[in-house]
Amino acid sequence: MAKSNIHPTAIIEPGAKIGENVTIEPYVIVKSTVKIEDGVTLKAHAYVDGNTTIGSNTTIWPFVSIGTKTQDLKYRGEKTYVVIGRNTEIREFTTINSSTCEGSTVRVGDYCLIMASCHIAHHCEVGNHVIMSNNSLLAGHVIVEDYAIIGGMTPIHQFTRIGCHAMVGGMSRVTLDVPPYTIGGGIPYCLGGINRIGLKRRQFAFEARQALAHAYRLVYRSRLHLDEALECIEKELPPLPEVCHFVKFCRETKRGLIGMQGIHKGISNKLISSNKEFEASPEDLLVEMR
Repeated sequence: MAKSNIHPTAIIEPGAKIGENVTIEPYVIVKSTVKIEDGVTLKAHAYVDGNTTIGSNTTIWPFVSIGTKTQDLKYRGEKTYVVIGRNTEIREFTTINSSTCEGSTVRVGDYCLIMASCHIAHHCEVGNHVIMSNNSLLAGHVIVEDYAIIGGMTPIHQFTRIGCHAMVGGMSRVTLDVPPYTIGGGIPYCLGGINRIGLKRRQFAFEARQALAHAYRLVYRSRLHLDEALECIEKELPPLPEVCHFVKFCRETKRGLIGMQGIHKGISNKLISSNKEFEASPEDLLVEMR
């Protein structure tokens, strides 16, 4: 603690664990049950409560509130946790609540960027390298997988999942599961296909991008039921990790996949929207992917 830079106006309650090379600016409040790992920066007026751990080299900006009591009315005083990963940045006025059930944890992964005025509610799990743009809001029990991007002013319904490498457009309304590797947005939500630019930037192999495009077409552009489409994917496409994850995600959906009329497996796969802006032939898609 002697090697840390703590402003005299900051309030660090006895019992709080502060690592080395930590910077705590004026008027920060850190409660007794908090653990701050090495290299963390807490900007002025940040508030950290509860059984919260903040990973090394993370920066918490002014007026962020972490680890406070859940807004879930079922909470009865259980011991719950918040874990923030390493090298993550949480910008101004963001709120990250604790959970409800005994021993449950709200998690935010490593290398995330949580922009200003976001909210992460009870039982949420945010993966690594996730970007949440300003005013994006996660209700309870939401899962956001690695490298997902959520546009600004977008609410995510409780118990919904956002698949890895998915890009959700700003000012959308997400009420069902967003499959991994896809791009879309709007109200009602309209899928635009595979997140081709994002996958290229992450250096996904052409074979994987081509296979994902085929898998997407079978689920969203064919007249097959979801179970039938997933069986076709497994028969027709190589068992690449990306394809296997896409199939697993779709098969395990409980709320249903976004962009389809029905929310249950076995209902005909028909797009909610006929917006031609998002339509592309398989040939056009392959050319663009290259």
